[in-house]
Amino acid sequence: MRGVEMHYYAVCKRKLWLFHKGIRFENDGHDRVIEGKILHEQAYSKLQKDIGTEEFVKIDRQDGDVLREIKLTSKMQKADRLQMLYYLYILKQKGICKTGLLSYTKEKKTIEVHLDTQGEQDVRMALANIHGILQGNIPAFQKRTYCGKCAYKDFCFSGEVEQDES
Repeated sequence: MRGVEMHYYAVCKRKLWLFHKGIRFENDGHDRVIEGKILHEQAYSKLQKDIGTEEFVKIDRQDGDVLREIKLTSKMQKADRLQMLYYLYILKQKGICKTGLLSYTKEKKTIEVHLDTQGEQDVRMALANIHGILQGNIPAFQKRTYCGKCAYKDFCFSGEVEQDES
């Protein structure tokens, strides 16, 4: 399980399933993805970047005991937080205790994230749910407010029957 999959779990179960199965539209020149890649390269450039403690923990930046994930906006703050909690959880399992920061560059805002008991519970519950999702069939399409900016939009809107967001 990679951090991006934890993020996708919180955003859209269908996107999670498709990404995990190797169906990836992010690399097809999608504007938001390109903007994110440029941001990733330029923001906080003085800090150590792309720290990978193992294949599924790739943190944007690190400054001592502080891990930093760089995001464009806080519109997906719940998903961003879960992704950071996952990184902190994996590291804690290895005996490494860190603090997380979510940096939203367009808003010039930073949110601190600590792995507490509730955060650990949230990660364990998400991991169990993700396992179930990935073992099943593709989740049904559910239109969400942010679908219009998603790299998977064309796939999901191609003849699918719409279901209300739950």
